[in-house]
Amino acid sequence: MKTPSCTLLAEVRAFRQKHPDVRYVDLIALDIPGHFYGKRYPVEMLEKVAAGSPLKLPQNAVLLGVQGGLFKIGDYCFNDGDPDANRRLVPGTLKPVSWESQPLGQMLITSDGTDAPIEFEPREVLARVLQRLQRKGIHPVVAFELEFYLFDKKLANGLPQFPRDPLSDDADDQPNLHIERLSRFSAVLDDMAQTARDQGIDSTVITAEIGPGQFEINFGHSDDALRAADWAALFCRSTRGVALKHGYRASFMAKPYLQFPGSGMHVHVSLYDGAGNNLLAAHQQQPLRHAVAGCLQLLPHCMPIFAPNHNALRRLGGTVNAATRASWGFEDRDACLRIPESDPRNLRIEHRLASADANPYLVLAAILAGLEHGLETRQEPIAPLNDDRSSGTDFPVEMLDAVRAMQHHTVVRDTLGAEFVDVYCENKRQDHLAFQQEINAREYRWFL
Repeated sequence: MKTPSCTLLAEVRAFRQKHPDVRYVDLIALDIPGHFYGKRYPVEMLEKVAAGSPLKLPQNAVLLGVQGGLFKIGDYCFNDGDPDANRRLVPGTLKPVSWESQPLGQMLITSDGTDAPIEFEPREVLARVLQRLQRKGIHPVVAFELEFYLFDKKLANGLPQFPRDPLSDDADDQPNLHIERLSRFSAVLDDMAQTARDQGIDSTVITAEIGPGQFEINFGHSDDALRAADWAALFCRSTRGVALKHGYRASFMAKPYLQFPGSGMHVHVSLYDGAGNNLLAAHQQQPLRHAVAGCLQLLPHCMPIFAPNHNALRRLGGTVNAATRASWGFEDRDACLRIPESDPRNLRIEHRLASADANPYLVLAAILAGLEHGLETRQEPIAPLNDDRSSGTDFPVEMLDAVRAMQHHTVVRDTLGAEFVDVYCENKRQDHLAFQQEINAREYRWFL
């Protein structure tokens, strides 16, 4: 997985030649909750790193909670001396940042592919799953779809406000799917899409979703699953920045309004062999059924990944196209696993359960682990919703229940890594307990 230093050095030098005004580059990686951490490097120092100088950051930066604090997780954070860990530059990700006031660049870094990767780093977790699939001759093709909300830049008593329609200056408070909303917000949406493309992201279709100020942008299918997850992570960062530049806030929060649909992360996955044949379509699509069964079996035990916080659990059920049970169906958006209509070459599974603020590396790793488990165990799935609208199995909708279901599941520990599972579950448990420590106004109204 290591890239020759000459290749990285050529990338950095070409970037400097094309962007001579850029003095600093943000070297960034995604932590467990899905936030970027890293360092801002002078571009001349980046050239030294590309040439082979070591790049080290604290190992425990990966363990940060949602609010940025460190939790005691085993011996990590407080009994390990807070050691550094090696990172490497991810080739092809050095791009200009256009949403800041000053010229800037950014580049992804990771511990995967180093001599001592961090076992619980999200990108490393996905890399291990992909390496295992590759050894079995399985090659995923992946596409993400991300929903998000636009809000007014100013909050009202800490609460979000509907975005202002730039033509009428009225609040965009009417939920609809009208194409005119794309025109009214075209300036910011076009900038988001173009900025994504400037980051190397293959952004495609833009949709006005049902919620007020809610939109979706799709990405192209990629046979590099790590890169597909990189795109999803980088898109969230650039979209927030572009929105602020245009006077809005953009958020991938799962359920910002109780009365309107939440925002999801939909992941399309196909599996191919080395000759390019769609594995799911073979033998009258029997492998498809096995893969669906495996995903459904692991789904209740991966809920802390698909719904990683208290707000994400609010999104499940009660609104349009949000599943309440682990289910599947053909062309059915009420199902967790939707099988879109397609020809055999493009047969795929659309996993619709994850919230938009979930960690894309971990979501994809969990989905692929489920597909792998299904192909190996070869069990038949439950009935699709097309045959039985009540079909489905329950999954936990409380965080502590979800953590318990994940932490002790043998298959999840084997496929995603026992060390990762223990660290991740404790991180989610501590985040949940920290969230519970604040008394809100409703509690005073009810019990004071």
